[in-house]
Amino acid sequence: MKKLTSILLALVLVFSFVACSNNSSDNSNTTSSTSQTADTSKSIDENTQNSNTSSKILVVYYSATGSTKAVAETIADTSGADLFEITPVDPYTSDDLNWTNDNSRVSVEYNDESKRDVPLTKTTPDNWADYDTVFIGYPIWWGIAAWPVNNFVKGNDFSGKTVIPFCTSTSSGLGQSGDLLADMAGTGNWQDGERFSSGASSSKVESWVNGLDLK
Repeated sequence: MKKLTSILLALVLVFSFVACSNNSSDNSNTTSSTSQTADTSKSIDENTQNSNTSSKILVVYYSATGSTKAVAETIADTSGADLFEITPVDPYTSDDLNWTNDNSRVSVEYNDESKRDVPLTKTTPDNWADYDTVFIGYPIWWGIAAWPVNNFVKGNDFSGKTVIPFCTSTSSGLGQSGDLLADMAGTGNWQDGERFSSGASSSKVESWVNGLDLK
């Protein structure tokens, strides 16, 4: 009888040891899984923080004939920026843009500054507050920025933003166009801009952008 009792007691001890061993293994696996999940979450959080700290760039442009649009698209491709086109409610036709005709729309607007208030289809880009750097492009009209740009500049707050103007023209330079827009805006850290010929090559535009030390 004592022998039988000893055998049963030994069996109980064996089963108890196996059960404890399995529980220990399960706990170890659970701890490892929890650790891996925590590491993964940490990695995702770090990537999100890195993404949030990178600068967002927007290229805004008004293009009358397509020249400024081409430069704007190259800037956006080179810098990884978003694009926003300034579009008048009443678009300019080729006849409107005939500056050699004293009766054309641009000529009449040039001679009467009160007529340069050009309504836009949309003044503020989506997620405007998210952008740290804003390029603003336009053709040169009579030595200044094409006035459809004016209402965009007047209608937005550039506080905390770096603003870089650029223009296209056949012969005129940037002149005071950027300074005049900066005065009009009243906010923002406006930089010296760049003038491109109407048929500027993509390589020339890319070279300029790459030299700006954009973050």
